[in-house]
Amino acid sequence: MGFTTNDIKAESGISLGPVKEVAVIGAGISGVVSAAHLLRAGLNVTVFERTGVVGGVWDFNPQPDRDPPFPNVRPPNKNWADVEKEGLSPEEVALRHGPPGPCYNGLKNNIPTPVMRSSLLHWPEGSGEFVDQKVVRQYIDDIARIHNVYDNILFHTRVESVAKPVGDRQWSVETSTLLNTKSSYTLTKKSWRFDAVIVASGHYHVPFVPDVRGLAVWKQRFPGRVTHSKQYRTPEPFRDQTILLIGAGVSALDIAKEADELGVKKIYQSRRESKFDVLASRLPEGVERVAMVSEFTIDETANEATSSALENGRAIPGKVILEDGTVLDDIDHVVVSTGYITSYPFLGELEQPFVSWEDADEKVLITSDGYITHNLHKDIFYIPDPSLAFIGVSHLVSTFSLFDFQAQVVANVFAGNALLPPVSVMKQEHKDRKSRFQPGDRFHSMHTVEDVYIEQILSWINNDLAKAGLDPLPGMDGEWKAGYEGLKEKFKAARATLQ
Repeated sequence: MGFTTNDIKAESGISLGPVKEVAVIGAGISGVVSAAHLLRAGLNVTVFERTGVVGGVWDFNPQPDRDPPFPNVRPPNKNWADVEKEGLSPEEVALRHGPPGPCYNGLKNNIPTPVMRSSLLHWPEGSGEFVDQKVVRQYIDDIARIHNVYDNILFHTRVESVAKPVGDRQWSVETSTLLNTKSSYTLTKKSWRFDAVIVASGHYHVPFVPDVRGLAVWKQRFPGRVTHSKQYRTPEPFRDQTILLIGAGVSALDIAKEADELGVKKIYQSRRESKFDVLASRLPEGVERVAMVSEFTIDETANEATSSALENGRAIPGKVILEDGTVLDDIDHVVVSTGYITSYPFLGELEQPFVSWEDADEKVLITSDGYITHNLHKDIFYIPDPSLAFIGVSHLVSTFSLFDFQAQVVANVFAGNALLPPVSVMKQEHKDRKSRFQPGDRFHSMHTVEDVYIEQILSWINNDLAKAGLDPLPGMDGEWKAGYEGLKEKFKAARATLQ
């Protein structure tokens, strides 16, 4: 994998050569805006979406995904044959081939709509700053429809391999398409060739489940009482119950709020302290934030200790021991809200689940940490071969706005309107960035510095567009800039209260 002799290399930068056919993996917001901007640039686009709808994480499906393994701490080994297991019903095959996402019924955006929007479409008139998942999903759907993305999407199509043999100019993409009826199903395999590939498949597929002593036993004994937040849909199962949430991110906050509004006995939120935790002041008043769990135990003398189906109103017969020595009991439900593992199983050897992030070489993309996507220039272009690009890797950002901007950048590079820096420059920049990375940081976080990142890229790409006699990329408009400055001030004030 890498450049071929036909790629144009110069001191001023790298042109990818003639890019005509582009594959886009995923039809969430990142994939939809990527496809739209590529189409506007005159390129041919094929979007592969393993479910039957656009929207990605914003599509609400009342059917949750299957349980993840307990624990689940590293990128999984790919198993494309999981849908071919004998005896599976069409419904079970569909669940494995295109698993539902984590969208719950009450999900709303946590970035105000003026800061979270595509350049391709304004929010409907009268939209508030925070809207529910139905409005967000319709917004993505409208972008896809208005910009003719729908005509280029293959639904129920799972990408199983993306590879470029050494010396080859094109990427080989292998897919599996599911055709499902009420009584039967068929799987059709197909091989494709593309000049470039955009990975826009998102982060929220593989739940991260920490390896806490006794948690796997609780899950095995009482499977319906211990879940990951990816499976959460409504708070109804928690009515009048005592809940233990593990994690301090947005999903834990939302579940705590919804459960508190419904009416519960008690909510504990357990977490290992991090500067990225949702502030305790945002939690409902009745939620008690406690130390991280160190162990789950079971009272083997209790009658319920051998039953996987506890009666309603009966707590799990065991104790939760925290790292500070505190003991919690009478827990009815445990919701593991500890986030997700970044995984691109279709990229083969570029994903190395048993290599530590410190040992990542200049080719690997994913290592055992399951968070850092290595060897990307500006969080977008794969340095060894920038005809492989990623949209949506950056974290703690304005999401829709930034991903749309990144898609515009990729479209201009793929169309030959802008050059990438020399490989040596991209490698050194990535190396310098890694040297500043500290344990506990989030490598792809752009928290409060997203505007700086955008201006840096505009300086590069608009210089090339001017040389080509093309209009510059406008970047973010005044409404976005004002909204983003407001968010920065809000974050700064919130943190100041903790000093």
